Amino acid sequence: MIPRYTNPEMAVIWSDENRFKKMLEVEIFAAEAMSKLGTVPKKAIETIKKKAKINVEKIYKIEHTVKHDVIAFLTAVVETIGPDGRFLHLGMTSSDVLDTATGSQLRQSTKLLIEETKKLSVIVIKLAKKHKMTPMMGRTHGIHAEPITFGLKAASWYCEIIRSLDRLKFALKTVSYGKISGAVGTMAHLDPSVEKYVCKKMELIPEPVSTQIIPRDRHSIYCSTLAHVGTSLERIATEIRHLQKTEVAEVEESFTKGQKGSSAMPHKKNPIVSENICGLARLLRGYATTAMENIALWHERDISHSSTERIILPDASIILHYMLVRMQNLLADLNIYPKNMQINIDKTKDIIFSGTILLSLIDKGLSRESAYAVVQAIAFDAKANQISLEAACLKNLDVTKYLTVAKIRKDCDIKSQFKNVDYIFNRAFKKSKIL
Repeated sequence: MIPRYTNPEMAVIWSDENRFKKMLEVEIFAAEAMSKLGTVPKKAIETIKKKAKINVEKIYKIEHTVKHDVIAFLTAVVETIGPDGRFLHLGMTSSDVLDTATGSQLRQSTKLLIEETKKLSVIVIKLAKKHKMTPMMGRTHGIHAEPITFGLKAASWYCEIIRSLDRLKFALKTVSYGKISGAVGTMAHLDPSVEKYVCKKMELIPEPVSTQIIPRDRHSIYCSTLAHVGTSLERIATEIRHLQKTEVAEVEESFTKGQKGSSAMPHKKNPIVSENICGLARLLRGYATTAMENIALWHERDISHSSTERIILPDASIILHYMLVRMQNLLADLNIYPKNMQINIDKTKDIIFSGTILLSLIDKGLSRESAYAVVQAIAFDAKANQISLEAACLKNLDVTKYLTVAKIRKDCDIKSQFKNVDYIFNRAFKKSKIL
């Protein structure tokens, strides 16, 4: 386990340095495109590329006076270039720079999230393979239902992670857009080739119809996707929390040397990583709601979305990346206790096979209502008198009249529950190279 976020990759993507770097790239590529049209001297492009520098502190110092982030950025950059700096930002509006740079950051961010999700899928598939036939109690409403295997539980996680990958890939396509179309999207002062050139250089697609900005449904899809992925991680974390309860004790988060669980109770080992993931998933869902609120803006734009995006885009990206890394470590080091799983299965003896007996009686000609009434009475009797379902069935004439001793014993054998596990695994992992 890692106690804190020690991987800086995502933070670097959303750093001020990277943001201004992307903005400068947009400006330079736009000037390059204009030089190909003959509106900007080629020598000026050489000078701009050679001299343009980013000074974050200087930009924020200027912004304190001008109260405009892009003007502050341009002013600081032009000071490092000299007279040829006048060829930057020709015919462009602030959002041409901001939205295209943000599109590039979102692209970087999504690709990193895809890679971390792939790493998680490898860990989960190995967990599923190892415990493919490790029996445990299946629970519905928190109550013993029928047996499953821990491998099947992990296989379910895997399939959801693969769906998360698909969603992230869709999000990557959705946010990989830029725009260099001017103040209201009409390209009134720009040749369309400029937008095409800039977007190609930034590995983006030109927004088909932009206003002053790229429509915010794209950003909403991104935040919603991150919330979906985070909530999938929450489902895994919630399961681990339940299975780590003292009364269950089937799995347990790794507890490292020197770690302490409680300031008051030295005996405690708490599922802190899982709880942390559950809490952060709530935050991601809140950000997704805010992103949806940003879609409806006044006319060709207002800036009511801007303030929130400065928070939700970097924060949501960093948070999900953190959650993915923590979940990787959690599942890679998860302690699993098959003996306790078997003990929990035995707590309800074999009444968990009541459904199998029910189906066998129906197969012999009883109506569902009659068979259900017989088996329910037997199961309740077995539980109340602490005897096995098998024993209760063998002494019940309504059952032995239809089922042989061998059939009853077979129906109460846990192995009969897992005859299709191989089929389910083959279906779940048919595209995987690991199994």
